[in-house]
Order: sequence, then C-alpha cells, then structure tokens
Amino acid sequence: MPLPPLPGRPRLGRAPLLLLLLLVGPARPISFQLPGKARKCLREEIHRDTLVTGEYEITAPPGSSSGPSANLKITDSAGHILYAKEDASKGKFAFTTEDYDMFEACFESKLPVGTGRMPDQLVTLDMKHGVEAKNYEEIAKVEKLKPLEVELRRLEDLSESIVNDFAYMKKREEEMRDTNESTNTRVLYFSIFSMCCLIGLATWQVFYLRRFFKAKKLIE
Repeated sequence: MPLPPLPGRPRLGRAPLLLLLLLVGPARPISFQLPGKARKCLREEIHRDTLVTGEYEITAPPGSSSGPSANLKITDSAGHILYAKEDASKGKFAFTTEDYDMFEACFESKLPVGTGRMPDQLVTLDMKHGVEAKNYEEIAKVEKLKPLEVELRRLEDLSESIVNDFAYMKKREEEMRDTNESTNTRVLYFSIFSMCCLIGLATWQVFYLRRFFKAKKLIE
C-alpha cells in the first residue's frame, strides 16, 4: 500500500519521482592547487533566502616544513564580507543569502617571512546550497520521520526548488522580453524621427537652393 503524502505538501507521481531520483546526486567537492603568493576565486550565482553551507580544507604538500597558510574570504557582488578566516587550514561556514547575487569564495596563499618558494597547497572546498545544505538527519529527529518519509521530504524540497528555478527563469524571460519590446519601440520612434529630420532637411535644402538660384538669376 503506498504511503500517504506528507501533510501540507503535494503528492508526487511516479514519473516526477523517477525524474527527481535521476537528478539527485551527491555533491562532489572541488579541489585545486594554490601556488605560493597566489589568489584563486570561485564564483557562483545563488538565489535569495537560500541556505549556503561549506566545508574547506587546505593541505600542505608532503615533505613541506611549514604548515598550510592561506586566507579565505567569501563576499557578494557589493563587497560585503559573509565569511572571513585568516591562516585557514580547515573549517566550516554557513550563511543565508538576502538577495539573488553572485557570490565569490577567494583563497589567498600566504608566504611566511624568511622562507623561500612556497610549494603548491591543495585546497578542497565542498560548498552546498538549497536542498543540499539542509540537514535532513536533524529534521528526521525533530519530526520523528521514518527513512522513507525523510527521502520523500528531500525529494519534495528538491521539486519545490526546481519549480522556483523555473519560475525565476520565466520571470527573467518576461523581463528580457519587455526590455526587447521597449528597445524595439524606441528604435522605431527614433527611426521615424530620423526620417522626419532627413525629409525636413532635404525640403529645406530644395527651397534654399531654389531661392539661391533665383537670386543668381539662373532659373526663373
């Protein structure tokens, strides 16, 4: 017997459920090499009112006499600092976005005074947002949900996130369409105004040349 839908949430059919199962996958962390005295940044666009969590680790190369040394700073497009850590080696961060924006996570390598060339450090960043950032184990404990109910809750949250993404894309498309229509209207009016100016200028030239030729008695 199929389980009843959770209270206050729409019931998922088999086809959407299978589609969501295909879309859901474990998020993989990003790893890259950070050279000495270098700065590397990662950018991502995130919707408003979205929970963002992350875990990072900076590892010194094998055989290095000094430990990892780098600064981490997360900012938005306006330059507001959402998270900052000096001499970062390992840690976690979390914040909630206030508006749809481009967010940037920058790692800047530090070279200790009195040392030579600093070997490349390995940076691992696991950044999640939206449904991926939610702790469903904690939700299951608080609401006393069964494993299948927790999975359904996660899939329903994911479906809601996808619907919101499509709604945002539709809104952006409508805004772009309105902008294009407004631009086309302005171009049309400008073209008509330009044609009127050219016709007026040509008419004035004809009358001016006619009076000029009459004054020179070249024409009657």
